[in-house]
Amino acid sequence: MEQKHQRNVVVVSTGGTIASRWQGTGYAAEAPGEEVLSAAPVPDGVTVRVVDLFTVNSPRLTTAHQLAVVHAVREVLTDPAVDGVVVTHGTDTLEETAFLLDLYHRDPRPVVLTGAQRPLDDPDGDAPGNLYDALLTASLAHGAGVLVVFDGLVHAARGTVKTHTLAADAFADPSGAPLGKVGFGTVTPLPRAPRREGLRLPDADAATPRVDMVMHHCDADPLLFDAAVAAGARGVVLVATGAGNATPEFTEAVARAVRAGVLVAVTTRVPAGPVTPIYTNGGAVDLAAAGAVLTGTLRAGQARIAVVAALLSADGPEERTALLRGIVETPAAVRPGPDVG
Repeated sequence: MEQKHQRNVVVVSTGGTIASRWQGTGYAAEAPGEEVLSAAPVPDGVTVRVVDLFTVNSPRLTTAHQLAVVHAVREVLTDPAVDGVVVTHGTDTLEETAFLLDLYHRDPRPVVLTGAQRPLDDPDGDAPGNLYDALLTASLAHGAGVLVVFDGLVHAARGTVKTHTLAADAFADPSGAPLGKVGFGTVTPLPRAPRREGLRLPDADAATPRVDMVMHHCDADPLLFDAAVAAGARGVVLVATGAGNATPEFTEAVARAVRAGVLVAVTTRVPAGPVTPIYTNGGAVDLAAAGAVLTGTLRAGQARIAVVAALLSADGPEERTALLRGIVETPAAVRPGPDVG
């Protein structure tokens, strides 16, 4: 597709498999952003600048790292000459950083996250193709918000999770469809849900809250849930069964936590479908009545990010609960995709 003018894209490099090399016993992130970028062709009409933020494997990321990404993207977008941003990221926690960025993003210029399933020095690796597609998307998809581009597909940040440990097509929204495809020098978008207003961004040096996740299973009791609260968790995500169901004992633990000012969210270990208040006797009906927020189609990692954002961006238990409810609501309306080209 013919470019109308030179497009400027900034790559924020954070490490991950896309920056990894063999260390003798396994792979680890070590390559700087310029070296990662050199592995991929740059789309015609696109000029790229690299910001090396940090170089770590994504399982080691902290909330502080993720907030640093949010602030770095915000800083990059203070330059009106920038048309879009690409964040190269490890795949293990890419879905969490993408959703955090999405919650705070207010700019019409796109932010695209990508990575690789195979390391940088793999001659048959997927890094060059994914990076090229991400650069192209960031240069064209004005108004698209925060996206995940992987294996030729464009996904919305919200709801997109890693669905395979090793396959090249590692990302999808189990409850929805991709936004579009990348190919032949263009990006073809699909309809997508309207975006929320960006949240108030906390200070770069803001203290990050402890938010834990606890999974329900057969024979589970609230021991670990209570332990998280006792350890100082300001938020807890209960990964329930089915449509968001646990036991009466968990309901009592949730009620105790909420009374103590802890923000509680309920998601499910089921891959697709919404958390829905159907059952009582410890089910989602009772958990919601006890003060927990049901997280719709957000799965564990993104539900935790929603809790973190609510704790960082609102003051007081009632305000944080209200903000979390607003974050997890899925807009019903669908609008056309962003301008491309």
